[in-house]
Amino acid sequence: MDLSNLKSILPMLLQGCVLTLQLTVLSIVFGTIIGIIIAMMKLSDNKITSSIGNFYTWVFRGTPLLLQLFIFYYGFPAIGVELTAFSAAVIGLSVNAGAYMAEIIRGGILAVDNGQFEASKALGFTYGQTMKQIILPQAFRVVIPPVGNQFISMIKDTSLVSSLTLAELLRNATDLGSSSGNPWPPYIVAAILYLLMTTVFTSIFGVVEKKLSVY
Repeated sequence: MDLSNLKSILPMLLQGCVLTLQLTVLSIVFGTIIGIIIAMMKLSDNKITSSIGNFYTWVFRGTPLLLQLFIFYYGFPAIGVELTAFSAAVIGLSVNAGAYMAEIIRGGILAVDNGQFEASKALGFTYGQTMKQIILPQAFRVVIPPVGNQFISMIKDTSLVSSLTLAELLRNATDLGSSSGNPWPPYIVAAILYLLMTTVFTSIFGVVEKKLSVY
């Protein structure tokens, strides 16, 4: 792979990296919000509420992410709901991440000593106040490593949205390979860029985990 070839394909692949990171960040943020809600539902004493939470994680963890993306982008128009490729990708990735984040957050909450709940109840805290002010801040430290793993996995999972015609990293690499007749250079550069992104964010989460473990 000569330098001139690299210069011609790199800008388009870097544009794909930007979209890949946008999708990753948005899906993790929305997935975390969904995950907190679902985790609370799964931990609820109300059987109906906990059953809904369990059903959610059962469905979205038990079916392929690619199938979920297809349903949002290709299936929803059949019931009159038109979504752009970007919207379908964000929604599909977020609801899938939400199912995994729910289990991560639930595990973090269960890792907090049960005495914290009892003390909060004795002080007259509501369930919501207990979670917001006492339990979730403590659970946050516990869930950092698995959340980091989920973030790294999501960077790679965004490659599936290439099937929705979104110009993320893998899609751009495929288009460049098709137009040039030689797929090796763009695929190799794309692999290097994926490795760089995952390495950088793995290091960032490692630093955060070490800082939190000090306290």
